[in-house]
Amino acid sequence: MVNFNGKLLSETTFISIHNRGYKYGDALFETLKVVDNNILFWEDHYFRLMASMRILRMEIPMSFTMEFLEEEILKTVEANALSGENTRVRFNVDRGEGGTYMPMQDSINYSIVVESLEHSAYSFNDTENYRVDLFKDHYVNAGMLSNLKSNSKVINVLANIYAKENELDNCILLNNNKGVVEATQGNLFFVQGNTIKTPTLSDGALKGIMRKQIMELIKEYEDYSIEEVSISPFEIQKSDEVFITNVITGIQSVTHYRKKEFKCTVAKQLLEKLNEKLGLTS
Repeated sequence: MVNFNGKLLSETTFISIHNRGYKYGDALFETLKVVDNNILFWEDHYFRLMASMRILRMEIPMSFTMEFLEEEILKTVEANALSGENTRVRFNVDRGEGGTYMPMQDSINYSIVVESLEHSAYSFNDTENYRVDLFKDHYVNAGMLSNLKSNSKVINVLANIYAKENELDNCILLNNNKGVVEATQGNLFFVQGNTIKTPTLSDGALKGIMRKQIMELIKEYEDYSIEEVSISPFEIQKSDEVFITNVITGIQSVTHYRKKEFKCTVAKQLLEKLNEKLGLTS
């Protein structure tokens, strides 16, 4: 069942072909992890969504309080018989129907889709090979719009197709200045000695929720410091570790980039601290 503007509908009936999110990518979304009816990092997700809607000049409905949206999400989880389970949720907002590039109205649609997840805790696989390379066919624009979790993700789609064609697990996206931005499915961190670097938002990196959590953990970690900086592709091979972060997987270590092989020590330590902070167990 899908929640469309508060109504629970079958997945095949809730969206029109005239929907602006479908036609123009005029939409935003949040990917959420729900554990035992608790939306992880809900406050951060909510305020990112509100800020993103303002940037896209969407008219935020008066009903869109944190409490109301949380109730709608959990209602959808329950309707799909997933209460108390581990769940992945996509919360989508769009500008409804009508108009071409110029919207004809200010109304906002929302939809909520859920699916089951296997584990509550974020897990780490020491033996897994995870290979990445650069995607250079197209570039992310440096700037604020690239910070948003919008439906305009064609570069990520093409990069994932490229990864599959080249037997890679992920690709590293670059901006129009040839600087490192992110992976196709999350933010990037580079461990170099006692310094951990992550691409700055001004270079076009997604303003990731897990990115924020990991940066806060690193600041509490006396052995390491965190820097938000512009990162050249040449710095990848100078790193001791590279890892990717997102809300669903937590931390994914990169083991290979071209001929370079990375360690996973810091990523594993951070993942343990993250689970401990959240009180999650497998």
